Amino acid sequence: MATNKFKTVSLDTMIDKHIGKRGTEKREAFENELRIDLLGQAIKQARQERNLTQEELGELVGVQKAQISKIENSVKNARFETILKVFEALGAKVNFNVELNKRKAAY
Repeated sequence: MATNKFKTVSLDTMIDKHIGKRGTEKREAFENELRIDLLGQAIKQARQERNLTQEELGELVGVQKAQISKIENSVKNARFETILKVFEALGAKVNFNVELNKRKAAY
């Protein structure tokens, strides 16, 4: 009878091993990049669900198509104000959670 040589581990365990534990500089950079990527994907999905092109969304926001492309593709130099305008143009509700010393500081 063959035995399974592979061990099942959680995603968190793999990230801890290969990226670093939470709180380390490398892990924080990884988590931040992941959040930026998810934000870009959310904007792209909302735009597509509303049958808008990048150019049309850019016109609603007051920016060029290239800026919408950069935001959707997680280029980090997008202004926060522009991202908020994008969500407003898409009719999306945005919620933020701010934590300070593991306690919610703002809602």
